Amino acid sequence: MTAKDNNDLASVFNDWVSVKQPANADSVALRTDAYFDRTQQIVHHYGDKEVVYAVFLRRPVLSAPRLVLQWLDQIFEQEKIKATYYVAFPEGEWVGAGQPILYLKGSFEQLVVLETILLQKLGVCCVAACNAFQMAQALPEVDFIAMGARHCAGYEMQELVEYAAWVGTQAAQKKSGSKGFIGTAAASTATMFGLDAGMGTMPHALVGYAGSTVRAAEMFHEQFPDQILGVLVDYFGKEVTDGIAVCQRFPELADQGKISLRLDTHGGRFLEGLNRQTSYSLIMRHAPETLQRYCSEKELTHLTGTGVSAAAIWWMRERLNEAGFKKVKLIASSGFDVTKCRMIAEAKAPVDCIGTGSFIPSRWSETYATADIIAYNGQALVKQGREFLINFARQYVPGL
Repeated sequence: MTAKDNNDLASVFNDWVSVKQPANADSVALRTDAYFDRTQQIVHHYGDKEVVYAVFLRRPVLSAPRLVLQWLDQIFEQEKIKATYYVAFPEGEWVGAGQPILYLKGSFEQLVVLETILLQKLGVCCVAACNAFQMAQALPEVDFIAMGARHCAGYEMQELVEYAAWVGTQAAQKKSGSKGFIGTAAASTATMFGLDAGMGTMPHALVGYAGSTVRAAEMFHEQFPDQILGVLVDYFGKEVTDGIAVCQRFPELADQGKISLRLDTHGGRFLEGLNRQTSYSLIMRHAPETLQRYCSEKELTHLTGTGVSAAAIWWMRERLNEAGFKKVKLIASSGFDVTKCRMIAEAKAPVDCIGTGSFIPSRWSETYATADIIAYNGQALVKQGREFLINFARQYVPGL
């Protein structure tokens, strides 16, 4: 697996976004909050005003406005809305808490009904992009696969967060050359990464169906002989035994680096051959400084606990090397958020690829974007406590 550079990613993403379906302007009134619809009727009756909206989040994020801007362009054109937007922080730039990412200027009557959908399309993207960026920064030499589709509330959410993985990757590559996310699990969004199909290994269900890990690998290879043989090895609780057995069954593929073993060990048990004490010993041998500082309970679990810990990755790598399979790659999955990635990095765990959906925010309240009107007919005015929005806006919006 290889990561594309910034220019490649930008090109293929532009191709992807150009074929997205246009917005359905007729559905806006049905999807927006009722009080915005009622406000539109009131303003229509009593007279319109030109307003300026400031759109922001309450926590630091990466700017990820591409999809919402595309939607605004479509709505403006279809509904003949006379409005302008100003982007304060271009895509991929760091945004401080409370700093508006974009401003909209135009008819209050026309813009008021857009707020609900506008905020839906911005907040989650910016937070997920920030998480994806931090994960890529923590493990710059590791490939990531966006596997959050199953955790999304429908395709629209999936599209938002996987676009965010793209933004976070762009930013990480620009800042430090990190590999970041190289693809997604579904074909519909994989195209933004220059792929024509989704990425992944196999589900546990296939191993159960096959009756053995080796047989599942054989079935996979028989049907997809040109693909990297990605095998899930934790189904029977024999990650080491079954992983080595797969390599022995396909020694040529192992020697060519065309086998990837995926660790997805359940958090209720240790990987085969490990316990708490042996896990501590592994980390003390490879990264003793990690355990010589204070670690929270969660950090210790990431290092030496059950499931896919740093110790589990080290253990699997050592056993494969001893068996002569040094070119076989390791994929890790199961709860890889920013914190876990940082602990894996601190322990220098030799992982080649991480499959994760944890760049999706775990605390949904963090994703809430807010839009406030900060001027009416050129006169600055905002609710008490949000005056700072006006000061920010003056450098971006003419006439304030």
